[in-house]
Amino acid sequence: MSPFLYSLFTHDCRALHGSNTIIKFADDTTVIGLIKDNDESAYREEVDRLATWCHNNNLLLNTNKTKELVLDFRRKTDLHPPIHINGAAVERVSSFKFLGIHLSQDLTWTTNCSSLVKKAHQRLFFLRTLKKHHLSSGILVNFYRCTIESILTSCVTVWYGNCSASDRKALQKVVKTAQRIAGASLPAIEDIYRRRCHRRAKKVTKDSCHPAHGLFTLMPSGRRYRSLRTKTSRFRNSFFPTAVSLLNSDPSHFTSLQAQ
Repeated sequence: MSPFLYSLFTHDCRALHGSNTIIKFADDTTVIGLIKDNDESAYREEVDRLATWCHNNNLLLNTNKTKELVLDFRRKTDLHPPIHINGAAVERVSSFKFLGIHLSQDLTWTTNCSSLVKKAHQRLFFLRTLKKHHLSSGILVNFYRCTIESILTSCVTVWYGNCSASDRKALQKVVKTAQRIAGASLPAIEDIYRRRCHRRAKKVTKDSCHPAHGLFTLMPSGRRYRSLRTKTSRFRNSFFPTAVSLLNSDPSHFTSLQAQ
């Protein structure tokens, strides 16, 4: 079944409670529950309802591939009983891969960065092989951009802002190694991250139907966006506050808005 047909087939599979969200992408389905006052009833009911919906629509949930990740940053945490689907307990993990990104229960990105660096190192072997066969620097750079940089910067706007210094150093070390092999200058991961954040932010501001369009609110002067209030460094370094800051530092963006 194609992703489009799957989306049509599951269009009526929606969250029952406002504290829950069901995310569907291709054939992956994720249930996100916000737990307040240690009341997990709405979340557990949502999982049971999803299992019932799948049974009624001739879909089989693979419990062995189903994982549960608990994010709890309270100083004093309580035990969370495991979720059961069709009588089988769902495995609780400290991290799992979601749409190509490794999510960790502490919301750090070390696991994700380590995975990307490992993949990139494997492809450096092929870059060295091409170098040994005396291919031109231009071809080596193209190979790097297609097979190594594309890995290092996969969904970079999501995770790079909250990477630790050691993670950023490990990522940039791969770039420097490739740079020595190719014999040409290569863009830093930091520069790619900022450029992509800026480009994506401009697309959001131009699309009034985008769910995050309302986060970009112009000040009365029309020359700056209102900064987002952040209480934690994790939120401050995430995409939207960073995007607002990047747009505010780009006068040409507001010039084009006034011209329109």
